[in-house]
Amino acid sequence: MHSFIEFSTMFQQKFDKRHFPLHTQTLYDPAQYILQLGGKRVRPVCVLMGNELFGDVIEDAYHAATAIELFHNFSLIHDDIMDKAPMRRGMETVHQKYGESTALLAGDVMFVRAYEYLNKIHINNLQKVLHLFNETANAVCEGQQLDMDFENRDNVGFDEYVNMITLKTSVLLAASLQLGAILGGASEGNQRHLYGFGKNLGIAFQVQDDYLDVFGDPEKFGKQVGGDILSNKKTFLLIHAMETASAEDQLALKQLLQGNPTDKVQKVTAIFKNCKADNWAQELKNKYLQTALQHLEDTAVTSARKQPLIELAAYLIQREY
Repeated sequence: MHSFIEFSTMFQQKFDKRHFPLHTQTLYDPAQYILQLGGKRVRPVCVLMGNELFGDVIEDAYHAATAIELFHNFSLIHDDIMDKAPMRRGMETVHQKYGESTALLAGDVMFVRAYEYLNKIHINNLQKVLHLFNETANAVCEGQQLDMDFENRDNVGFDEYVNMITLKTSVLLAASLQLGAILGGASEGNQRHLYGFGKNLGIAFQVQDDYLDVFGDPEKFGKQVGGDILSNKKTFLLIHAMETASAEDQLALKQLLQGNPTDKVQKVTAIFKNCKADNWAQELKNKYLQTALQHLEDTAVTSARKQPLIELAAYLIQREY
């Protein structure tokens, strides 16, 4: 069995190449640019780990993993445009560096390239893989739209937000694991449990992401700390504060969301601390983590084979960036 770090290195060795033509460089260089920014490669590695859970890793798992990483970066390019984010992984975002129109096209060709890798998968598994990939891609788009819809609403409920996060973030992690399981010949029951593991781990991951956006170390986080506050994004922390803060703080919070004072991040952060949203977020993260681990426990393979995934869960949830 391989650890996340070992698989990450193995995947990077195969992935670290140019995935686009050398011609029309004004289109393809921006697409290649975001791939060179690195990242943790969590989702493609999950494909490999999901595959190894049920046997030796096959070449098709690397094709699926590459497709997943290309799709993920496509979604990041478009997400950054919609969020008007200036930084990604500590560097300029694609639209900031090359312009929005080029960034849109660069994301599009990356999505197309993902399908080229999927088409390399053996015909025996191709239909199941494509069905899951397409369902997941559709769900991610739904989640992104809901995220934008929420920006125009004053109130978003906790369950609504969890549903949005599940679609936008969690399903891709869950599907990555299930893709590996499909290619490894896993039963339907094992596939469902592995998907449940990934889905709940993904929600826990987002809780941590929301937390770090406010309380993280900017040098470690790699993104603009307080970016969600500045863009008035609905997050676990904001929703909790709107539901539990004192009447005075709720009024102040609404006024801050309607304006853009220079000290907006500091004032909103103070309100979050007043209603202990930071502690609540850590408890919520652990709740989803335990649900994820129970799904993994219920997966019918030996405990020793599950250990790398248990370690992955700990790595993702205890991260500071």
